Amino acid sequence: MTGGVIDKIRAAGGEVYGVTSEPQRLADRAQEEWRLGFECVGDPHQEIPETIRERGWLELFVQTRLDFLKQSSPGFEPTHPKGYLQPGVLVLSRDGRVLYRWRSIPSRKNIGGAAVRPTPEHVWKSVQSALASGSEGEDVAHDDHPEMDAFNPPWTLFVSLLIANGWFIRPLAFAQKKNGPTPQQRIKRAFVKLAGFIALWIAAFATLPTLPVALALGAWVAWIIPKIRWVNQEFQNVQVS
Repeated sequence: MTGGVIDKIRAAGGEVYGVTSEPQRLADRAQEEWRLGFECVGDPHQEIPETIRERGWLELFVQTRLDFLKQSSPGFEPTHPKGYLQPGVLVLSRDGRVLYRWRSIPSRKNIGGAAVRPTPEHVWKSVQSALASGSEGEDVAHDDHPEMDAFNPPWTLFVSLLIANGWFIRPLAFAQKKNGPTPQQRIKRAFVKLAGFIALWIAAFATLPTLPVALALGAWVAWIIPKIRWVNQEFQNVQVS
């Protein structure tokens, strides 16, 4: 929106739509609260992605494990009867030619698909290039190495922040909530908590008898490791050759 890409697309005679596996009421709410300048379509039964898959345009990954989200969001509604869609971008000409396509491959490198997207500018430049090529009827290949919009945070750091967000008792997601701090604010607070947690252990080892502190740390590690293993399983980690 801020880069003016949507205006350029519309000026060229195109339109932009967002498709989500949320129900329409939540798609409408996101469109309003996030002040999106394009229509969001709720598709919880994933009929649109299934259609584009059948036509050979694009096949998106789907996450069907929702327990972590349910645990992290009290009152979480089961609005994903088939799981939730991982991100993708598809650009079509009026005659159905694929001008651009990209799909997120969820892995540890992009937090299970939660982060890292192609920049709008990169997508639009790729579309313009496809249009200028004059290859009528020929679909473009998948974009496997786009210009991305963010840095990939290390998985270990991400999990550490989830634990900090759960006050070091359990991993807790930075879920979007209607009231209270935003996910970005909670991430910043988790950094502060993590730094304080590390500093407290350093201070404890420096000022208290080593054995009791080591036993306490060992007990906490034994408590948290099964929870880390569980959260590792909750995030998709697809290996594509």
